[in-house]
Amino acid sequence: MKANGKTVKDILINLPEDRAEPFNKLHDVIMKNLPKGFEAAISYGGLGYVIPHSLYPAGYHCKPSEPLPFAGIASQKQSINFYHMGIYSDPKLFEWFVSEYPKHSKQKPDIGKSCVRFKKLDEIPYKLIGELMKKMSAKEWIEKYESAFKPKPGKNKAINETKGTRI
Repeated sequence: MKANGKTVKDILINLPEDRAEPFNKLHDVIMKNLPKGFEAAISYGGLGYVIPHSLYPAGYHCKPSEPLPFAGIASQKQSINFYHMGIYSDPKLFEWFVSEYPKHSKQKPDIGKSCVRFKKLDEIPYKLIGELMKKMSAKEWIEKYESAFKPKPGKNKAINETKGTRI
C-alpha cells in the first residue's frame, strides 16, 4: 500500500483513523532513538529513515536518486509494517531482536523476508524498537552496506562507478 502524501508530515496526517495513533507513536519512538546521520524522509514512496545524499552522495545502488535506506514504516492492509535493514544484514542483531521480543510483547513476532508485521496494534513493542534503532550507527550501516557490494574478483569496477554506486 503506497503512503498517502509527498512529505513525511503528509504521511503522518493522512493515515487511516485506526492507524494514526500507533503509527505516529512508532514514528516518534524511531525519531527519538535515531542515531546521528539518519533522517526521516520519503523513501520509495513511503516513510523511511535514511542516510541522506549530503552524507552518502552515491545513494542507493538500485536507484541512486534515492537516499540510502535503513528503516521504514508502512500502513498496510492488515498491519503496520516495520522495516529495519540492520536486522537483515547482521545475524547477531537479528538474534538479539528475536530473543528480546517476548519481553516486550505478548504476541509472537511476525517477521517476513523484509519486515516485522504488527497486526495487533496494541502489542507494538515500542521500547524494543527504540532500543533497536540505537544499535547501529550511520557509519556502521554504510560500512555494512558497502561490504555487501564489494566487487568480485575479475569484475569491472568501472561499471559500478558509472551507475553511481560507491564500491
